[in-house]
Amino acid sequence: MVNHGSSPTSFESLSAVLPTLDETHSLTHTIECLVGDLRDDLAQIIIIVNNRTTETALEHANSAVEKYPDLVSIHWQDKPFFGGAILKAFEVSVGSHTILMAPDLETKPEDAPVLAAAAKANPDAVINASRWAGGGFEGYSKVKLLANWVFQKIFAVLYGVALTDMTFGYRILPTYLTKTMNWEESRHPFVLETIVKALRLGVRAVEVPTS
Repeated sequence: MVNHGSSPTSFESLSAVLPTLDETHSLTHTIECLVGDLRDDLAQIIIIVNNRTTETALEHANSAVEKYPDLVSIHWQDKPFFGGAILKAFEVSVGSHTILMAPDLETKPEDAPVLAAAAKANPDAVINASRWAGGGFEGYSKVKLLANWVFQKIFAVLYGVALTDMTFGYRILPTYLTKTMNWEESRHPFVLETIVKALRLGVRAVEVPTS
């Protein structure tokens, strides 16, 4: 097990976090992409479920455990909302780095190797996937696209950074951060909290493109 008490000097392994509600084939696809592209780097794939997770989603999760028993595990969150799911994953993660993803394909699993490569090159940094860094958007209306652009600009100015996609939940964190931070958000703003608190501690952030 990795020592999570201080900033890592190298990338050793990756814990992937998949909070699951009603994802079925997309959950399976995400796991197959991770195993196919990052098997040698993966310490674990953590599926987080709760009492709102559908039976069909649980069936797909259990199938993944049966197929990859040494890699995939299911954990029930004991605190509510999205933040509670991520906190449970942080509690059980064992890799030197932890990747946050969405099993509904909002976070493109085929881009996970790009994030992992950046983490290997910058093991002390938060790796932030950005749709504004060249990857682009799919299925967004013009209004939603404009609103997202405005939000990102406001957050970048507020926190004095050049990051372009601070609210997107696709990033890799050194696991020592997930273990030592005092996390406060319980709903989706938890995603923003994971980057803001790291920046306030002086942790570097490196952006890579995704769509």
